[in-house]
Amino acid sequence: MKNLFTLFCLIISFAASAQRLSTAETKQFKLKQDSLKKFAFDIVNGKDPAIRFRSDSNFTRILVRALVQDKSFYFPFDSLKTISKLYSPDSSFRIFTWQVVKDENYCRQRGFIQMRKPNGTQKFIPLRDASEFTEADTDTIANHQWWIGAVYYRIIEKEHQGKKYYTLLGYDENNARTTKKLIDVLWFDDAGVPMFGKPAAFTFAKDSVPKPATARYLMEYKKDGRARVQFDEEMDMIIFDHLVSESNEPGKVYTLIPDGDYEGFQWTNGQWLHIDKVFNFKLKDGEAPIPEAIDFKQKGDGLETVPAASKPQKKPAAKAPVKKKTGG
Repeated sequence: MKNLFTLFCLIISFAASAQRLSTAETKQFKLKQDSLKKFAFDIVNGKDPAIRFRSDSNFTRILVRALVQDKSFYFPFDSLKTISKLYSPDSSFRIFTWQVVKDENYCRQRGFIQMRKPNGTQKFIPLRDASEFTEADTDTIANHQWWIGAVYYRIIEKEHQGKKYYTLLGYDENNARTTKKLIDVLWFDDAGVPMFGKPAAFTFAKDSVPKPATARYLMEYKKDGRARVQFDEEMDMIIFDHLVSESNEPGKVYTLIPDGDYEGFQWTNGQWLHIDKVFNFKLKDGEAPIPEAIDFKQKGDGLETVPAASKPQKKPAAKAPVKKKTGG
């Protein structure tokens, strides 16, 4: 038994050392990162759309060349300040997301999922923002080809009946009148294809007036309304602002702003159960959970590296694609 334990430790040690980047490999990735930095900056800060989209195209090509290299999963690319880079809690994948703004009414997201492979070889999957062709944002269950785009700032790992689900918190600048916050669920099918949205993932069964369960949760509110969505580790709960209309017109999302109360979602039996009122008192400014500040403003186009899966399944029955409204 002692010999077996020693052998096991040696195997683990060897695997760990194989994943470390050598000095030469680190230098090579740093050179790639240096090439990416200017384009990443200009995706957000370019003075006109042509510069922003050209920078996005150049950034995507160079990033792809970097990600296909062995062991690239272990290089953090931490100098790319305008690009969101998140590792899953179990380190099985990481996800890059960013957005490109054409004008005040056109904002689209871009992204890649990079899988961790045991032998150091790389597999990455581009995400194609199809939100403008998606009619039922909260009920669509889609693969990477029909992604409801967002820039992610948190991954929460949960498990149900032996299967892992990764809840993603993200945002979308959307348009001139509204901003969106998104709570989505990422999972992988038996073929390893990423799927976004989980059937009945968000349930409102305990509300005083129950609503139908949804595949994802979307919060749209007045531009610069500063509504917050964050995961509280101690409470093991997603907490977010309760919204009210500043003009008493709740049907107009561009009038919705936080009122100081908080709602939540708690993981229960494989679903996020809605909690109508998290606290019995209103918090003062500065007392609420605040996500880490992110200042990304842009998006772009994608490259295919894995076979496309089927189109998204929708409930109710699918309708012809229509472009999403930009007026709020």
